Amino acid sequence: MKVLYDTILKATYTGRPNRFVVTLDLNGESVLAHLPNPGRMWELLFTGVTMYIVPHDKPNAKTKYRVVGIERDGVVIMLDTNYSNDVAQHLIENKLIPGWEEWRVVRREYTVKLHGTSSRFDLLLTNDKGDEFLLEVKSCTLFSKTGAMFPDAITERGRKHLLHLKELQNEGYHTGVLFLVQWDRAQWFLPDYHTDLEFARTFKEVAPSLDWKAVAVTWDETFTMPTVTRECSYPSSILDTEAHDSGVYVMVMHLDHDLDLEIGSKGMMHFKSGYYMYVGSAKANLTKRIERHKRKRKKMHWHLDYFRGYCEMIAGLPIRTSWDDAECALADAVHGVAEWDVPKFGCSDCDCKSHLFGMTENPIHNKEFMDVVEDYRMNKLDALVK
Repeated sequence: MKVLYDTILKATYTGRPNRFVVTLDLNGESVLAHLPNPGRMWELLFTGVTMYIVPHDKPNAKTKYRVVGIERDGVVIMLDTNYSNDVAQHLIENKLIPGWEEWRVVRREYTVKLHGTSSRFDLLLTNDKGDEFLLEVKSCTLFSKTGAMFPDAITERGRKHLLHLKELQNEGYHTGVLFLVQWDRAQWFLPDYHTDLEFARTFKEVAPSLDWKAVAVTWDETFTMPTVTRECSYPSSILDTEAHDSGVYVMVMHLDHDLDLEIGSKGMMHFKSGYYMYVGSAKANLTKRIERHKRKRKKMHWHLDYFRGYCEMIAGLPIRTSWDDAECALADAVHGVAEWDVPKFGCSDCDCKSHLFGMTENPIHNKEFMDVVEDYRMNKLDALVK
């Protein structure tokens, strides 16, 4: 079996200054490492987790090291997307992908021209009959206890790519996508309709036309070529009931100073400096509701409108769901991981203690908070998977 790296070092994650660089503790020394995967990876990057790095092979590189993997719950996860095509080729040529045993790789980075437009594909496959198969390879690093989703950030480019694959299929080409799920516990796969609803809708439309698979792979600390644990199921019926622009959300904000502020008819309220999590819901137009909350200038309507003008907006986290009581249940779950709350804020029409909660550290980097988000976005879907 092929080992991908000669020297692998273990380090401890301490921070992420930008999308492509992380700070690490390597045997007591603070070092920088290049992160080849630019995804958000909010569900993986927590202070203290183990990362796997290798010495950078480029002499003029800005960092001495390069990240290749990370651990989650003791499981080794590959992050180095530079090797995705190598992994896909290994799995295909060793007939490890169920249903694709007839195919073999004949070319990498294959270009096809259609209607005057050139498109490049990761792999060109063929079989004994001489058929050709244009394949795209994607690395999936967003997962829950037993599920996996892609992508972890909005990707208009990815959505257009799916449409192009379908167009080529309609022109007589055999096209598909291989999702390499870097989590051997994954049993099901879905497009991430919470993060990118338009990608999910497009995936739902084109999936029946494409030859695609999501396979969970197993890695170890040696980063030897992985094995396939299983082909993930595709519970498409969940998209019919859940993938709509409605549900609940959490707005994450930062207040850098103590503040006494008049909140509409509630009068003067006190807010201490820190990070805040506001829980709300929208029965329709969830995307627009979140975008409205992000704006500072608007007509005052909700309690949050008065508070928003004094805060830095960190993120809006949509959770698309058909569950009627999700807002209060989510507020209760966030309350359970928060350090304080603002009494009766944002909950005039329910019996909750509050819908605005605070903590001293950024919730996006707090594992307990992100576990709540994961539970409501993904783990609760386990009951719907058939």
